Amino acid sequence: MKLKNILIAVTDLERSKEFYHSLFGLDVVLAREGNVILTEGLVLQDVSLWKDEISRDVMFHNHSSELYFEDKDMDRFIEKLNNYPASLDYVTPLTELPWGQKLVRFYDPDGNLIEVRSPA
Repeated sequence: MKLKNILIAVTDLERSKEFYHSLFGLDVVLAREGNVILTEGLVLQDVSLWKDEISRDVMFHNHSSELYFEDKDMDRFIEKLNNYPASLDYVTPLTELPWGQKLVRFYDPDGNLIEVRSPA
């Protein structure tokens, strides 16, 4: 068995594509019928399709999972965050851990939790 993708529900596919491209460099691999596959295996799905699929309301800001990224140049990444044109909702501001690793946590435009760390 092999994990192929991670799917997250989003309310605006265009906004989310721009967000994940601008901050993480993810590009569109395939876009079809309310679904967008990005490089690195991230799938964006229109929230209305996801809601129909699971027959339940979507609960953003639920804190039960996160997308985890690593960046060797955290200073450069933090500069990207600071220059992002929309305001970001931070959960954990830039923090340096006792062993020197840096991390930041924030939400994407729909409330999906993201963590970015420097490599250990």
